[in-house]
Amino acid sequence: MKKIVTELLSPAGSYESFEAAIGAGADAVYVGGPAFGARAYARNFTQEELIAAIETAHLHNRKLYLTVNTLLKNREMEGQLFEYLAPYYEAGLDAVIVQDLGVFSFIRRNFPDLDIHASTQMTVTGPEGMKFLEEKGATRVVPARELSLEEIAVMHEASPLEIETFIHGALCYSYSGQCLMSSIFGGRSGNRGRCAQPCRLPYSATCDHHKYKGDKDFCALSLKDICTLDILPDILEAGVMSLKIEGRMKQPGYTAGVTSVYRKYLDLYLSGKEYRVQDTDRKYLLELFSRGGSCRGYYDMYRGPEMMAFANEKKSGNIQPEIRKIKEKIHGNLILSPESPVILEITCGDKTVTAMGGEVQFAKNQPMEEQRIRQQMEKLGNTEFQWESLNIEINGRIFVPVKALNEVRRDALEQLREEMIGIRRREPAEKQPFYGKKLPVCTEKKSCNEKLPLYVSCERTDVAEILLEEEGITGFYLSFDTMKKCFSPELARRKELYLSTPHIHRGEIPEVWIRNAKDWLDQGMRGFLVRSLESYAALKELGYKEKCVLDASMYTWNDEAEAFWREEGILKNTVPLELNEGELKHRDNRSSEILLYGYIPLMISAQCVRKNLFGCTGKDETIYLKDRYNSEFSVKCCCTPWESACPEAAKYCYNIIYNSIPYGLPGEKERVEKLKLQSLRLAFTIEKPSEARAVLEEFKGIYHGNEKPSGRRYTKGHFKRGAE
Repeated sequence: MKKIVTELLSPAGSYESFEAAIGAGADAVYVGGPAFGARAYARNFTQEELIAAIETAHLHNRKLYLTVNTLLKNREMEGQLFEYLAPYYEAGLDAVIVQDLGVFSFIRRNFPDLDIHASTQMTVTGPEGMKFLEEKGATRVVPARELSLEEIAVMHEASPLEIETFIHGALCYSYSGQCLMSSIFGGRSGNRGRCAQPCRLPYSATCDHHKYKGDKDFCALSLKDICTLDILPDILEAGVMSLKIEGRMKQPGYTAGVTSVYRKYLDLYLSGKEYRVQDTDRKYLLELFSRGGSCRGYYDMYRGPEMMAFANEKKSGNIQPEIRKIKEKIHGNLILSPESPVILEITCGDKTVTAMGGEVQFAKNQPMEEQRIRQQMEKLGNTEFQWESLNIEINGRIFVPVKALNEVRRDALEQLREEMIGIRRREPAEKQPFYGKKLPVCTEKKSCNEKLPLYVSCERTDVAEILLEEEGITGFYLSFDTMKKCFSPELARRKELYLSTPHIHRGEIPEVWIRNAKDWLDQGMRGFLVRSLESYAALKELGYKEKCVLDASMYTWNDEAEAFWREEGILKNTVPLELNEGELKHRDNRSSEILLYGYIPLMISAQCVRKNLFGCTGKDETIYLKDRYNSEFSVKCCCTPWESACPEAAKYCYNIIYNSIPYGLPGEKERVEKLKLQSLRLAFTIEKPSEARAVLEEFKGIYHGNEKPSGRRYTKGHFKRGAE
C-alpha cells in the first residue's frame, strides 16, 4: 500500500465557520465564494473575506479550497469565470473543487498551476474514471459516496491521485451529480447548488398499487447522517488521504465541535497508540446534530434500511462548542542601545525578520525599566501571533518613546506576516481565448426544415421488438439483453445500433459483455450510449472512444465542455435537460442530439426502495412512490446493471426514480429545428409496447411530417423555464 499523508478537511459556509475550523484543528478548509458553489444558500464568502481566509490559512500553514462545483452556462464561462477566479488565484488559492468538465478544461488552460479536485458531483465510481481524470490533469478525486472501502483501495492502487472522501455529515439519497429531482420539481437544481431536498419529504410506496407503505410523515428516501469515528483507521488504510466533513450550511459551533472530535481521533491513529473510541464522543456528535441517529455510510455496507431515517427530523442539543482562534507562536529579540535605533528580530518557524525604527535615548535621570518595556511589547492585540519568548537586551541607561516601540513591533509583525504568506502568491494569469462562440440563429429555410434523423432508446425488450420494425427510425440504443436477443448483421445494415451502458458503472466490465460487444461491432454495430464517466473511461481504454455517444447524464452545459468531448473524439453528445431554449440557442449543438420524449430519471440511487420497505427479491422490477399530491413515480430496480451478462453484478444494483409525467416537446418543432442539432431522440423506459408505438407515431408525424400534437399530457421540463 502506498504511503499517504493525511488531511482533515472541514467545511465553512462563512468566515466565522472558517475561523472555527482552523481553531479546531482542520488541516484544510473548503469554502464557497460569491458564485458557482454547490451550496448557493449558505452565507458564503465575499471576495474580501475569501482573500483574507486564503492568507490566514497560509499564515497557519493550512490550505483553502474553493468550490466551483456547479454546471456553468456559456455566458458564465465566457463573461464571469476568469474574472471571478483571478483574484483568488493570485492570492494563492490552493485548489478548486470542480464538477463541470468545461470548467475543468477552462481552469487547466487559464490557471495551469492551480490544483483541481474532481468533485463527488462527477460521480467517479472506479479506477478507470480516476485514471482518466489523472490524464486530464486533476490532482485529487472525491469519489462517489456510495463506494466501499474495497473499491476505494482498488482506486488508490490504480492511480497516484489523492483520494478525498466524506467521513461525517449528511448523505444524499441519489448519487451526487445524478439527481434532477429538485430541478424538475421546482427549478432549483442540485447541479447549480440550489437543491431544495425534495427527497426529505414524505412518500408512500407500493408494489401493486393496492397496499401502500407509509403515512403523511413517512420519509421513504431520507437517509441518516454518516459518522465514521469507529472505522477511521480502515478508511485511512484503504488509501484515503483527505477526510472530509460535510456541512457548509451548518453553524460555526457545529464545525468547531465535529472538527475537534475528528482531530482528536486522527491524531490518536497517527500516534500509533491503541485506537479506541469513547462513548462520550459518539454521544457528543449525536447531540451536535442528528437525523434519526447515524450510520457508517457505504464504506462497509452497500445499502439497506439500517441507513434510513424514514423521517426528516433534525435534532441538535444545546451544546455550545468552544470556538478557538489560534495564534502562531513567535520568538523575539529586542535590542535597545542609547543613540541607536530600536532593533526587533522576530522568528516564527523557519522565518526570521528584523525591523528597525525610532531612536533609543540616553536616560540622564530615571531609566526605563525592562518590565515597562516588556509590558508594551507584549501587546499583540488582535494579531495572529503570540509571544512564546521575548528577550530584551538593554545596553545602558535608556529611554524609549512608547510610539517607537509600537511602530517597530507593528513593522516586524507585518514583515513576518508577509514573509509567511507572500510565498504562496502568484503572478496574474493571462486570460486565454474562450473555446465557445455564439452561433447565429438558423435562418436558412432549407437547413432548418430538413428532417433530422430520429433515434430511439429502449429499456424494455418487448418495446424494442415492436419498434425495430417501424419505419423512419435511423438508429436504436439498446440494453445488453435486448441487443443479444434482437441483433443481426442484417438489422445492423438497416439501422444504426448502439449498446447502452448502465447508468452506474462499478467494477470491471463483464468479459461476456465485452466479448459480445466486440462481435457486434465486427458485424456492424455502431457504438455505445454512455451514461457515466467510468463507462466512458473503460471503453476508451478498450479503444472505443470514437464509438461513444454521451447521454444527457454526461453534462455538456457549455461549449467548453462540448469542445472537451469533441477533442476526445466522441460521436456526439446529448443536449442537457436543464438548459432552456434561449440558453440552447447560444450553445454549439452541431454535435448534439436532443431528447424529444421520455420519462426523465429524477434520481439514480444505490439505495433500493423495494429492499428498504418490502424486502429484496433480486429481480429487475418496478415499484411506485406516491407523494403528498398523489403524484406517482415509477422506481425501476436494476438488480443486474450489466443485464444477464454478469449476474454477480447484482451487488452493484441501483434504483432509477422516474418522473410522474413524461417529458415531451410535441408543440416545439419550429423552436427545436432552429437549434442546429445533429439528431432527435425518443427514450422509452417504463412504457408498454402499445404506448411506445403511439408516442412514436405522434412524434414522427410531427417532426417528419406536418401533423399536430395529439393532446397527450407532457411536461416541457426546462425547455421554457430553465434551471436556477
